[in-house]
Amino acid sequence: MPVEPSPAAPRAPRADGQRNRDRLLEVAAEVVAEQGVQASLRDVARRAGVGLGTLYRHFPNRDALLEALLHRRFTHLAGRADALAAEAPPERALTDWLYEFTLGAGAYQGLPSALMATLRDPQSPLHASCLTMRQAGGRLLAAAQETGAVRPDVAALDLFALVNALSWITDQAPSLAERREHLFRLVMDGLRPEKAEGGPAKKV
Repeated sequence: MPVEPSPAAPRAPRADGQRNRDRLLEVAAEVVAEQGVQASLRDVARRAGVGLGTLYRHFPNRDALLEALLHRRFTHLAGRADALAAEAPPERALTDWLYEFTLGAGAYQGLPSALMATLRDPQSPLHASCLTMRQAGGRLLAAAQETGAVRPDVAALDLFALVNALSWITDQAPSLAERREHLFRLVMDGLRPEKAEGGPAKKV
């Protein structure tokens, strides 16, 4: 009885292909830091010493390149949400996480707008990794709401929009960057339950 051949093991990426991809990401981080998320892909390929076709083989569009650049950042923020939930009271965990998020969202010029665009484009490569990060923040929000620290009518999407808007403001007007912490505190104050007139905050 003939012996059936074993299925071929998946081939590892060619070494030169992996080097090209790593080099493209290294250069893309520099170019995007200089030019923002609308950076020229042609500039990325040129500085990396490869053709534009090679760039598109690894990253078929701009969002795919951005996702590769930001995936580690999004994954880190999702992990930070779990770590903060385990080590800090709910309100403190949410506050610390949101502040880290606002700093990260301002890492590249134009990034806040790109993150908001993922909400209306589920097919974007950025959508899935951004969704995982938003869901992690949503768990922190729910925990803070359970303790009465955050008003119950705030949804996770509201929270994402608010803190992303804060990053957008400082992205559009760098002169306001020094006011970031003050603006952030104003946002956090708005999340707290309303106080009854002449009395303590309403219990949730």
